[in-house]
Amino acid sequence: MQVVILSGGFGSRLSEYTKTIPKPLVTIGNKPLIWHLMKFYSTYGFNDFIICAGYKGEEIKKYFLKLKKKQKINLFFNDKKEKQNFKNQKYIWKVRIVDTGLNTQTGGRIKKIKKFINEENFFMTYGDGLSNVNIRQTLNFHYQKKKLATVTIINPKSKFGSIRIDKNNHVTNFSEKPISKEWINGGFFVLNKKIFKFINNSKTIWENLPMKRLTKSKQLVAFKHKGFWKPMDTLKDKFEMNKIWKSGKAPWNIWDK
Repeated sequence: MQVVILSGGFGSRLSEYTKTIPKPLVTIGNKPLIWHLMKFYSTYGFNDFIICAGYKGEEIKKYFLKLKKKQKINLFFNDKKEKQNFKNQKYIWKVRIVDTGLNTQTGGRIKKIKKFINEENFFMTYGDGLSNVNIRQTLNFHYQKKKLATVTIINPKSKFGSIRIDKNNHVTNFSEKPISKEWINGGFFVLNKKIFKFINNSKTIWENLPMKRLTKSKQLVAFKHKGFWKPMDTLKDKFEMNKIWKSGKAPWNIWDK
């Protein structure tokens, strides 16, 4: 089953790095974030990747051309297959890098890889976040619900402490960065290929009209994940994710367990 990774955004909130590389190539340890993400899916047995490139897409191509010399990869640029130079490795990835346009929105990027989808269902996620969500369970949930789209939802940790007061302004409760009771889109989708009809064009934002249309049609279901989830949006996020990785206890590192 194929894994589509949206990797074309500008990453403007992480400009310290994204002036020269796209956000998915920002490193955690000595590996780009996108490598961690792909390794995560690969551990579940999903090794067929479609990368929706845009901003600094050439840098993504360069990275995988270098990686191909060390790891057994079938590498494609749009429709073109790159010449192979395999070494004896334990696993193989098929990686197709598709130029989906510099200013294309998230829905438009998904639309532009339609012709490369060769099964009824596929995974889709963002190239700037990691989690320890059970991918196999999300897929089983998707099959069980028999809907067109499954989204993983999470309760995010608040950026601020929470304070409650009584009528006399006495503090009755203080919680340092509590877990929100609200659910948000955590990515890690499972989608049926019929979702393409919900996307109009390159300007379509996936999280806006298509998801609203799917909701109205009762074709969107949510898989609850209460474990680890973290996006890399800011320099602080990068530092935190590297700290987690260096601790040797990164929740998304399921391949070493």
